[in-house]
Amino acid sequence: QQNELNSFLWTIKRDPPSYFFGTIHVPYTRVWDFVPENSKKAFQQSHIVYFELDLTDPYTISALTSCQLLPQGKNLQDVLPRDIYRRLKRHLEYVKLMMPSWMTPDQRGKGLYADYLFNAIAGNWERKRPVWVMLMVNSLTEVDIKSRGVPVLDLFLAQEAERLRKQTGAVEKVEEQCHPLNGLNFSQV
Repeated sequence: QQNELNSFLWTIKRDPPSYFFGTIHVPYTRVWDFVPENSKKAFQQSHIVYFELDLTDPYTISALTSCQLLPQGKNLQDVLPRDIYRRLKRHLEYVKLMMPSWMTPDQRGKGLYADYLFNAIAGNWERKRPVWVMLMVNSLTEVDIKSRGVPVLDLFLAQEAERLRKQTGAVEKVEEQCHPLNGLNFSQV
């Protein structure tokens, strides 16, 4: 059965071969069993691995955080219609209240606490641009909270590449991802 799966793996025929592998931003445990062996083998045999972004680089994480913020002196309350802002605030209060019941015993055993997790995901939400708040709200569901602490597929592969001492790099800069999203107008968001 494993051989019949679509591998999302493309090969560039050269010596040695190069591969393109399409990933998705979900916890790797949701998809790892469905990644075909040819893709896993290509990863294992590779000496150099490039990712969309270098998620192991502290600068990348810092730049991603910074690019999400509204210009200095602006808050979300200043740019959202009042009724949407109030609904968002109530929804986040609800999520914060529900989060302890959404967390798994395994997460608690690893020292993840609901308040910490809420702040890690939604902290400083009033300073974020609407598009980033929308993405944040979409990730504040019970299913997504239960999988927090498990790296997304890209990060898992990057961590594996580091563990296996593979040379790594990124094909995009944070700005190349950030600016198009920040360029959306309010009706597009």
